[in-house]
Amino acid sequence: MTHRITGNALAFGAVILFLWWLVAAATGPEAYLAFMAVATGWFGKLVAIGFTWSFFQHMGTGIRHLVLDTGQGFDLATNKFWATMTMVASVALTIITWGIIFSTKGF
Repeated sequence: MTHRITGNALAFGAVILFLWWLVAAATGPEAYLAFMAVATGWFGKLVAIGFTWSFFQHMGTGIRHLVLDTGQGFDLATNKFWATMTMVASVALTIITWGIIFSTKGF
């Protein structure tokens, strides 16, 4: 379920943000500065962190489903374990990624 939700969030969210950026860039400097103010503000950072988590969660569940497609890991205990591990890994990778970004003053 999270695989579909995160995939849709990444697809539709990215399109909306890309179109907003494109229209702002085409409209003029004031619109572009307004976009950048939101994108680099606290809300923009929160959205970026959410997209990062969505990316890692989608990737992890995609790999898990790829393994399931080979016929492995269908027993309940194994399936539940790897489903939980995808969540743990996505949160850990998001924290590591943003820890590096914030520690290098990259954003």
